[in-house]
Amino acid sequence: MSAEQNFLDVKIMGREYRVACRPEERDALLAAVDLVDNKMREIAQKTKSTIAERVAVMAALNIAHERLAAPAGEAAEEALASTDTKRRIEDMGARLDAVLAPQQQLDL
Repeated sequence: MSAEQNFLDVKIMGREYRVACRPEERDALLAAVDLVDNKMREIAQKTKSTIAERVAVMAALNIAHERLAAPAGEAAEEALASTDTKRRIEDMGARLDAVLAPQQQLDL
């Protein structure tokens, strides 16, 4: 298997990102991309903000709040997968930081 197969190109709010993704995680990542894209578009529309970083932070806070407010049964189920989820999020975050760094310089 080539290293290229461990990456997935996704689009969030019209911007393309390449993120690390094992083949067995592809569907879950695409679902996460859909969730984040929809939440960011909803917030951008409500706030009339075009600043991607601000919209992303607000989307992250909204998604986190929704997850934390979930019923206890759902929270326990999510806790079982939290270690793997944290690792995946940290990995995706590191990759996004690497991709966004040059873009942030252009936005200045």
